[in-house]
Amino acid sequence: MKAYLEQLNDAQLAPTLQMDGPMIVIAGAGSGKTRVLTFRIAYLMSKGVDPFNILALTFTNKAAREMKSRIASIVGDSEAKNLWMGTFHSVFAKILRFEADKLGYPSNFTIYDTQDSQRLISGIIKELNLDKDVYKYKQIHSRISSYKNSLITVRAYFQNPELIEADTMAKRPQLGAIYKEYVDRCFKAGAMDFDDLLLKTNELLTRFPDVLAKYQNRFRYILVDEYQDTNHSQYLIVRALSDRFQNICVVGDDAQSIYAFRGANINNILNFQKDYDNVKIYRLEQNYRSTKNIVNAANSIIDKNQTKLDKVVWTANSEGNKIVVNRSLTDGDEGRYVASSIFENQMNNQAKNADFAVLYRTNAQSRAIEDALRKRGLPYRIYGGLSFYQRKEIKDVLAYLRLIINPADEEALKRIINFPGRGIGQTTVDRLIVAANAANTTIFELLKHIQTSHINLNSGIKTKLSNFCTMIESFQVMNHGANAFELTEHVCRVSGLIREFKKDGTPEGVTRMENVEELLNGIKDFVEGQRELADSTADLAEFLEDVALATDLDNEQKGDEEKVALMTIHLAKGLEFPYVYIVGLEEDLFPSAMSMNTRSELEEERRLFYVAVTRAEKQVYLTYALSRYRWGKLIDAEPSRFIEEIDDDYLEITTPKEERRFNPMLSADIFGDVPQSKVRYKKPSFTKPKPKKKAEQPARLTPKNLTKLSKTNPNTNLFDSKLTVGNIVNHQRFGTGEVVKIEGKGADLKAEIKFSNSGVKKLLLRFAKLEIVS
Repeated sequence: MKAYLEQLNDAQLAPTLQMDGPMIVIAGAGSGKTRVLTFRIAYLMSKGVDPFNILALTFTNKAAREMKSRIASIVGDSEAKNLWMGTFHSVFAKILRFEADKLGYPSNFTIYDTQDSQRLISGIIKELNLDKDVYKYKQIHSRISSYKNSLITVRAYFQNPELIEADTMAKRPQLGAIYKEYVDRCFKAGAMDFDDLLLKTNELLTRFPDVLAKYQNRFRYILVDEYQDTNHSQYLIVRALSDRFQNICVVGDDAQSIYAFRGANINNILNFQKDYDNVKIYRLEQNYRSTKNIVNAANSIIDKNQTKLDKVVWTANSEGNKIVVNRSLTDGDEGRYVASSIFENQMNNQAKNADFAVLYRTNAQSRAIEDALRKRGLPYRIYGGLSFYQRKEIKDVLAYLRLIINPADEEALKRIINFPGRGIGQTTVDRLIVAANAANTTIFELLKHIQTSHINLNSGIKTKLSNFCTMIESFQVMNHGANAFELTEHVCRVSGLIREFKKDGTPEGVTRMENVEELLNGIKDFVEGQRELADSTADLAEFLEDVALATDLDNEQKGDEEKVALMTIHLAKGLEFPYVYIVGLEEDLFPSAMSMNTRSELEEERRLFYVAVTRAEKQVYLTYALSRYRWGKLIDAEPSRFIEEIDDDYLEITTPKEERRFNPMLSADIFGDVPQSKVRYKKPSFTKPKPKKKAEQPARLTPKNLTKLSKTNPNTNLFDSKLTVGNIVNHQRFGTGEVVKIEGKGADLKAEIKFSNSGVKKLLLRFAKLEIVS
């Protein structure tokens, strides 16, 4: 047996050695499915299968790179380079570039990202004079995206009365017109959006049988990772490509199917055995990642779902700690608990920042966590925020590069035609758009002949437009001989971008300049890296495709490996961390209020919770708050049903040592004395027991006792004899600090305190809850 195969257990070895025929590997969380895929590809190659005949589809570029690197270490770099391996979108974009002419597209078509698509749709809504409050461009984009992933083309839309009626009932009768105009404009601009990469591949394989036969013959062995996350469009492509040889291996876990909101269909994996004859089924049930407590707790969660494939995940790892459940009064308290717990784990267990992940259901929950981590001085990175390539200055540079490759790209041209400023106003651009649409041509074609055109523009504007066109054409000439880095550096300098960014001396301006420098560094790295690949040219088109298909997790920045990770649970899929905090476990938040209408929606929320718990190797913390700010209002919350669904044997319920209660921010003095009751009976008197004196405990200041003090003796303050300059105090929110100044009298007594993590704060002592440490 080959040495690398000895690393597999019996359950992993069986699917690895299976050569031909359809097969499904049902892989539990942390069971080594990536290893099986990797070793299976290496084994196929060792048995004489040409790497050019193997297609491996993943869901992230990062996963594809890691798998390719592992395969290269077994079979050698030169052979591994010949594999067709990557995400669905990147592999199909590659096929579409080869075959684009059959669909009427240039081979150098632009790939629009979400922001580009939304900008175009917003412009179309404006041009059609539609109410932007009814036709919200983000909602329209989402609707069009779902149509494309369901293979509902413009023609299919207008042939379906039910769809038209549904949009009319939703008071958006012009949605079909927007869809048609959007598709037409993309085609004219030589552009495809993300959804087109799947839709057009389906069109290519359906309308051109010779193309289908060509790729069926090419891809004799097909492997698909995360098969439970495929949508209908992806499913049909895989079915079509594998139909001839049926050597298809799909790997997935129905318990981790969490992307229904973007079209993923769990039935693809549940019904795989019905799609092919003589399917071989393998199960990977041993978890290598997590402790027994975590694995058993996760099993008890997913067991509540009715729609699932049979498997029992187990582990030979240690028992481990129980899952900690913590209750907080507010989301602010929850954030402070998480930050304190991370800090304690670092001190007690010598853990690094990168060992910790905080997972939440919605991005909005990150604020309280961020505040708490900052005050503790804990560095963090938010995944799923604004990607590096979505920043304005980066989009500006990329727009120049896109226009060089594809001069028909209208969105890129509109972005940069007057940036840096050239005196070309919006009115001029609007006239160009109208003229281009009337002549059924592109704006750039108009610019080539602008001096002799009959468009109503003065000669000065025509000269500026002509100069812009000449500059872009000079960049296009340079592109034939220069690599991506040399060309981008030249473009930034000649276009005036560098000068524009350097003009702004503010900290934001400096950051923008640093980002552009980082982009150039990234292009340099890309060029160097591509030299190692057999079929790479390291040119500008290749770089732009790499950027367009990058995901947020692919764009890790330098130093991220030293930070606490903050992300939604959807983004955490496929990752693992020693310590995982799952926050906001409250009804209507997790499970989401929008996902409890049907059993299938609730089961997907439960699968999402299962994914979150199984990210952890050593310890899981579940936290919830009794009140939380949502939409600017403080609302009461109750614990999520998911906490109750975990068997008690695996839980450790903790209660905070001190619950913060609400302290009124007003003094009772302003309301005067309580009016005497007119009821004619004597109010019974109660003798209050005298409080026990605690000599070593510092007095706690509350508005109630301050009010009482100020009424009996306004010049007396509880802290007069206790708090002095130089005292070390502890504040529940700001942490530990030193008193540097005390001023004021009575109820207006203030202390200026220098906190180690929060800086200098001036606190009104009648409201501050301070403990004197020393």
